[in-house]
Amino acid sequence: MDLKGLLLDCAGVLDDPGAEPSGVAPLLDVARRIRQAGIGTALVSNANGLDDPGLAELFDTVVLSGAVGVAKPSLEIYRLTARRLGLEPRQCVFVDDLRRNVAGAIEAGMVGVHHRDVDSTATELAALFGLEIGSDLVF
Repeated sequence: MDLKGLLLDCAGVLDDPGAEPSGVAPLLDVARRIRQAGIGTALVSNANGLDDPGLAELFDTVVLSGAVGVAKPSLEIYRLTARRLGLEPRQCVFVDDLRRNVAGAIEAGMVGVHHRDVDSTATELAALFGLEIGSDLVF
């Protein structure tokens, strides 16, 4: 697999504080490290806007249902996000805490990761992208 893109849901994934909340969202740090490794990153949300507008700067693209007129789990939102990253869906990994949204991404051709907890999601992303995420993260 030649995975070059990471799409992350916001509510329930990026805002998950992990087992020992430290004030820093651990998966946001994972996404930052993955982006620094040259992997395209996208925030995909069914929201109309972001609670923290500064969050957009941490990703290569942000796709909000309220802005694009299509919501997860519609196949089009995943395809649109892949296009914005300049990738094919088969080159992307999508992470969400809702199974139906992960199923939509898989149907669109992406690798799907069902987020259940920070540790397992970070471990799975490290394996999928072949990266050392780092042991200094607090899960």
